Amino acid sequence: MRLLSALRLRGVFASMMVLALVAGCAGRPDGALIPVPDAVPGTSRVNMAVATVRQRTDGPDVFTGERGAKPSFMEIDVSIPPDSTRAAGDVQWPKSIPGNPATDFVTTRLEDLTQEQAVKWFNARIKRTPGRQALVFVHGYNQRFDDAVFRFAQIIHDSGADVTPVLFTWPSRGSLLAYGYDRESTSYSRDALERLLTFMAKDPNVGEISILAHSMGNVVTLEALRQMAIRNGRILPKIKNVMLAAPDVDSDVFRVIFTELGTPRPNFTVFVSQDDKALAVSKRVWGGVPRIGQVDPTQEPYRTEFEKNNITVIDLTKLRTDDPLNHGKFAASPEVVQSIGARLAQGQTMTDSRVGIGEHLVQMTTDAASTVGTAAGLVIAAPVAVVDPNTREHYSAHVRELGNNISDTADSTRDVVTPQAGH
Repeated sequence: MRLLSALRLRGVFASMMVLALVAGCAGRPDGALIPVPDAVPGTSRVNMAVATVRQRTDGPDVFTGERGAKPSFMEIDVSIPPDSTRAAGDVQWPKSIPGNPATDFVTTRLEDLTQEQAVKWFNARIKRTPGRQALVFVHGYNQRFDDAVFRFAQIIHDSGADVTPVLFTWPSRGSLLAYGYDRESTSYSRDALERLLTFMAKDPNVGEISILAHSMGNVVTLEALRQMAIRNGRILPKIKNVMLAAPDVDSDVFRVIFTELGTPRPNFTVFVSQDDKALAVSKRVWGGVPRIGQVDPTQEPYRTEFEKNNITVIDLTKLRTDDPLNHGKFAASPEVVQSIGARLAQGQTMTDSRVGIGEHLVQMTTDAASTVGTAAGLVIAAPVAVVDPNTREHYSAHVRELGNNISDTADSTRDVVTPQAGH
């Protein structure tokens, strides 16, 4: 029976190959981070430091989704088009390389830093920042390096937050079918994030630190903070605000981790949305336990637990953005991003990725480890791939991966059901 199912999937795979050819291979061009001159009036500049455990490459992508042997550091200047040519919350990607600063997000400078140079950059920048505030951003699942850079630049610009921006980017392959790899990469990256936060929190030049994490990046963040608390008896006191946007974290696991963070704790803010379709899928994949980013904070036991732990919850369920999965509302909504910036500027507590529509449908119908689920998702996504460039970008790769999985499944099953000589 298993062999028959695998053979049937071959027919599905052949049909999808035709659809992939129809979809074509057009998409976002490589090299979006190649620096270009910017003399366009009205553009804005975001200067940030990057700390990463991704693997460095000499190619145009700068860092891959593979895991590096040691942390790397970089300084990046991102140019953002004039506000008159873009909507707040949007990242406008170049349609061709080089990008046009008048209409596209581009970089104007990329500079590798040693650890000592990164420390020097940080100390110089934090000293001229009001309140000596730093903001660390930890991105989510399915994010390439350029995705993380441009999204953080958008958040900094649209929030108006006058902070020292530090991007922590962990190894994500930027592919829906690499969900398992990305999840394991959160464990791989935990120690590096803890070391970064510890250095910043012990720097005498720092006034306070805020952390903004999205989706699976909340796993990295919570594990790093838990480890810090176990090591020091509490989270280091200069870490004042922790903002968890659409956290893809098991609600039971969240409860356990939170009790291990020690006291006193930073101000925790959780952005939730009950219509977050990505987290609805994650809930099914991980055994039906609700993800903390999708719970209803007015219902028990969450209401009591949030109140008892002094966790501020921002319910974005009724907020409407252009994100069809409702997973990135925190960044796509000008109101939310500006609210984050205003609260950081005032030193007060608070009271989601550039994925194609069709790729969202893949994620909504698949357990990343399931060949059958992937086949179903690709069939649903195929019509969208024809019209949506973000889906086309990865669709062919998904199909090739599925073909390999089907072949391997069929071969393995045949070995099981076919008696071997001498047995």
